[in-house]
Amino acid sequence: MTEMPGDGAFANATPAPAQAAPIGMRQIGALNDIAGSGGQVLLDTAVVESYLNDADPVLASAGSVGGQLKIRLGGTWLIANVRSLKLTDAGVLAQIDFLGEGDEERLTGKLYRFRRGVTRYPVPGSAAFPVSTADLKQIYAADDRAHIEIGTVYPTRDIRAALYVDAMLGKHFALLGSTGTGKSTSAALILHRICELAPQGHIVMVDPHGEYSAAFDGNGAIFDVSNLQMPYWLMNFEEHCEVFLTTTGNEAQIDKDILAKCLLAARGKSRLGQEIAKLTVDAPIPYLLSDLTNLIQLEMGKMDRAGDTAPYLRLRTKIDEIKADPRYGFMFSGMLVADTMQDFIARIFRLPGDGKPISIIDVSGVPNEITSVVVAVLSRMVFDFAIWSRNEPQRPILLICEEAHRYIPNERNADGSSVGKILSRIAKEGRKYGVSLGLITQRPSDLAEGVLSQCGTIISMRLNNDRDQAFVRAAMPEGARGFLASIPALRNRECIICGEGVAIPIRVAFDGLEESKRPASADPIFSDLWRETGGEDQIIDRTIRRWRSQGR
Repeated sequence: MTEMPGDGAFANATPAPAQAAPIGMRQIGALNDIAGSGGQVLLDTAVVESYLNDADPVLASAGSVGGQLKIRLGGTWLIANVRSLKLTDAGVLAQIDFLGEGDEERLTGKLYRFRRGVTRYPVPGSAAFPVSTADLKQIYAADDRAHIEIGTVYPTRDIRAALYVDAMLGKHFALLGSTGTGKSTSAALILHRICELAPQGHIVMVDPHGEYSAAFDGNGAIFDVSNLQMPYWLMNFEEHCEVFLTTTGNEAQIDKDILAKCLLAARGKSRLGQEIAKLTVDAPIPYLLSDLTNLIQLEMGKMDRAGDTAPYLRLRTKIDEIKADPRYGFMFSGMLVADTMQDFIARIFRLPGDGKPISIIDVSGVPNEITSVVVAVLSRMVFDFAIWSRNEPQRPILLICEEAHRYIPNERNADGSSVGKILSRIAKEGRKYGVSLGLITQRPSDLAEGVLSQCGTIISMRLNNDRDQAFVRAAMPEGARGFLASIPALRNRECIICGEGVAIPIRVAFDGLEESKRPASADPIFSDLWRETGGEDQIIDRTIRRWRSQGR
């Protein structure tokens, strides 16, 4: 028989049907109200308080916000998460969200064979009991799907949190968190675990601040302006326009027409271009920049009036300026004319990986004016390679975009850049072609509308901004709404995970990461560093030399 609670708020609840309590458990409330995705439980505050000092942290959180409870329904247990608490005349009401259900072990009353979703609903008056650690082990136990362990489930000490890799990567994921919450270290942890699981994988990470090179020095290939060697002729026509055009409006359209005509002719002059019957201006065919400027000069000579030559002069001057600028040497060097496309794809996409499955593309040294174009070329090549290799043995690629709000801006911040278009397309269509997108950002509200909602798994660390919280709330599935209230209160290196990559929404404390595997993103310790003195002259001298030579 159910143990009857003492005096208190619970005495006002609708009497519960006679039910056997799980061994060692006391009823902590009764279902007062029910709806499709949740309901309300009137708590017995005396019983809830009696659990507060329990040595088991799971039982200690029974009846509190973020805790779980279970409601018996025939031979099954219905599991729910406590979203909020409210004091009423009747007592303390807990707003709950249903997570799933599991079968009941007849002898002990414990839970086993947990599954997501609800097939039958209880009636008002049904008794509610605290969830035990043994129950949570059943709920969060990883099944036989490929998975990685990234931390510990809150509020337990030893139940491991698992991410299902195929489900997470198959439908994209996003890692969100305000500055200083441990986002970079958590991203490195997840990627290290994936690399350990799949040492022959194919991961490309765009690193705008040069943080991750140190973290993946042992198991990744590191590329920056010194060794990236990305040929300029890999750009499509739209990307050429972003680099070479300086005008807007009607003038820009005139410049585009001239560039399209001359670029197509320059590509057609090469041996590869001559072998293709219907060559397009977007085809990645090597050409000489000198051929392009000569063709522009030739077209300019056909003009009758001096005023008509202005667009040609603009284009030729801009191309000559970029060729002469050493900052652009990693992309516009005269040494990058040969057909190195196969070698470039093999190096960047880790085909084969040779035990180093991740490429870190450090774009911190790339001139700011063309950073977006470089990211656009890399992203588009990932997508185009997946499209044109559909009849080949599949080699899925994971593209990680750090500081994603810089490259996929919303309509308010958009400037029509090609990188935003290609990343948005990958978010919508990539999974059909074996391209997975991982977005890492501190400002989800600055992302393009709809992109975050395309991410099947959302890993949210602490977010301090109301707009960011609202944006995440709109993207999260209905069953995870109860976890959202805790996002502003998460500690560093804690997160809420929901979506395809987990069995049910969970709160996780991330594992620690060895010093050698952490990104170089630690905050400076002002109180210590400001005590150090000496050698300032040499510091300034070395810095100025690097500054003037732009790092060379």
